[in-house]
Amino acid sequence: MPDVPPVLTPSGTVLLEAAVMLVVFLGALFVGSMLVPGRRITGPDLGNGETITYKLNGLALLLLISGALGIAQALNVFSMSSLYEHFFALLIVANIFAVSFSVWLCRRGARKCAEKPGFLQSCFVTSERNPSLAGVDLKVFSYRPSLIGLALLNTSFAVTQYETYDKLTLAMVLYQIFTWIYLINYFQFEDGIVHTWDVIEERFGWMLVWGDYVLVPFFYCIAGWWLVDADAAELNPFAAAAIVLLYVFGFWMFRGANYQKHRFKRDPSVTIWGRPVETLDGRLLVSGFWGIGRHLNYTGEICVYIAFTLTAGFTSFVPFLLPAWLAGLLWNRSRRDERRCSAKYGELWVRYKQRVPYSMLPFVY
Repeated sequence: MPDVPPVLTPSGTVLLEAAVMLVVFLGALFVGSMLVPGRRITGPDLGNGETITYKLNGLALLLLISGALGIAQALNVFSMSSLYEHFFALLIVANIFAVSFSVWLCRRGARKCAEKPGFLQSCFVTSERNPSLAGVDLKVFSYRPSLIGLALLNTSFAVTQYETYDKLTLAMVLYQIFTWIYLINYFQFEDGIVHTWDVIEERFGWMLVWGDYVLVPFFYCIAGWWLVDADAAELNPFAAAAIVLLYVFGFWMFRGANYQKHRFKRDPSVTIWGRPVETLDGRLLVSGFWGIGRHLNYTGEICVYIAFTLTAGFTSFVPFLLPAWLAGLLWNRSRRDERRCSAKYGELWVRYKQRVPYSMLPFVY
């Protein structure tokens, strides 16, 4: 493994350095969210006639921060491998921040909400759905340190491997390409996040905060962690080609399904796969992916994460915890989606399930 592996029990000095890194990172992102120009869009009705206007500049922030760190790396001012070396210290301070942020949200929500929630509900879910600070929606903002942090940690693995072995393995190159395409594409279509259930309905408390600031950046990079050891990360060209095909297929299904749905919502007269759109009563889309399965966007995303994981090979089962976790999460979300849609559409949803009987695996489930 690399000459300076992460310390499982970091010293006070290392923890302080990690805390400074986190504060500078979050501060730069928050100030950037306010000052960096971005497209403004109005989100959907929150159910009470209110809407929120969001400034979408996540892609610009991703490029600015990664570019600044790239320049610092080239000038030997700061090495991205420091993130790898401080990995466990950063994990500790991120947890401390997530708990502190959640407590602040809890106290803030309790002051503003006339209907006082129970103690556990207020700590884990809080009272506010869309809290903001200095004009920045905190829920949407939190996706930026989550995913940009994931991008930077992933990059640190490549830098560490290169500094240690003076080379990048094929597996590491593929992993970097896969993850950066995925993240850039997310921020390219950042407007999609404002239409998700998390943003529209979920109250912003510990569960979402911990997921954004801890789970995603530190767990979703687990395959990249395994790739740092160049000797354990060799990948033959035939396996690499198969993994690329799986990634392309999953990405096509994942983004394609979501894009078809968003296009239909904006313009019900669009064409999908070269044919006029087909619907049930003009409300439920049954063209394209949505005429094959009710949640194929989730299936495609699982395929993408399996491709991420396969770059690490089969030297350990640990990287496969990520796609297993995601499959369980998205399966559960699909069930919750089904219940919400049944309540919203009633008999029309029954007709849709008859028309599209499969959920995530055509002809199987």
